[in-house]
Amino acid sequence: MKHSLLIGVALLLLAACGKEDPAPTAVEEQPAAAEELVDEASDASEITETDANEEAPELVEESAAEPETGEQTILLAQADLPTAPREWQFKEGTNYIRLVPTQPTVGGADKIEVAEFFYYLCPHCYNFEPMIKGWAENKPANVRFVQVPAMWNAILVLHGRMFYTNEILARNGIIEDGAAFNAAVYQEIHRRNNQLSTENAIRKLFERFGVGAEDFSRAWNSFEVDQKLRVAQDLARRYSIASTPTVVVNGKYRTGAKEAGSYPKLIEVIDELIARESAR
Repeated sequence: MKHSLLIGVALLLLAACGKEDPAPTAVEEQPAAAEELVDEASDASEITETDANEEAPELVEESAAEPETGEQTILLAQADLPTAPREWQFKEGTNYIRLVPTQPTVGGADKIEVAEFFYYLCPHCYNFEPMIKGWAENKPANVRFVQVPAMWNAILVLHGRMFYTNEILARNGIIEDGAAFNAAVYQEIHRRNNQLSTENAIRKLFERFGVGAEDFSRAWNSFEVDQKLRVAQDLARRYSIASTPTVVVNGKYRTGAKEAGSYPKLIEVIDELIARESAR
């Protein structure tokens, strides 16, 4: 009786050790896993040719890829922790307006577009011009900057045609420095009181930059300029542009100096809106 009791206790101890022992390594489990695969294949009533030719998984290599230390496990767990949401400085409805739904842009969706609506006769645009151009020289690589002329009356449409004519001639190398021409337009209007209110007056300014009459007329009357004017007018309507300078970020956010509080603050608002779009 005593001998039977000792045997029972021994069996009980063996069962308890099996539950609390550390899990066997994948190398130790290989034979059991391989046998199970063979058993499952032999018991199956149907098996495809591809399944029959498949090799058993290499469990040794899989176990070698597993983390070997507790430190690695902790690092992986930390990487999955959610990051705290960013606190934004500027507020929708106060510093910028959200356009709903989001509207088209001048360029494609490959970059975040910052579009400034302006017109040459606007003194505020004249003052803001060096600031926005300085910002554009150092803008992020994922950002595209475009200027769009506002066209609320006949002379602004004329100036819009002048803007796009300069853009085309500069792109084609007929004007060496399109930015210098743009600056000259502002100087003529705001420093020399030359409103550039006729096609002839505009042609003379182009002549100062080495543009011949034929090149001027070809660009001025081109289908491309007409198309750019239509796009500019359509975007101004879609964005509800009512004053200048106004900046629209990615067809989604509209802001200006009035909303921002000042021109330096407007640059900050633009940067934050770009950050919002970049974080999407």
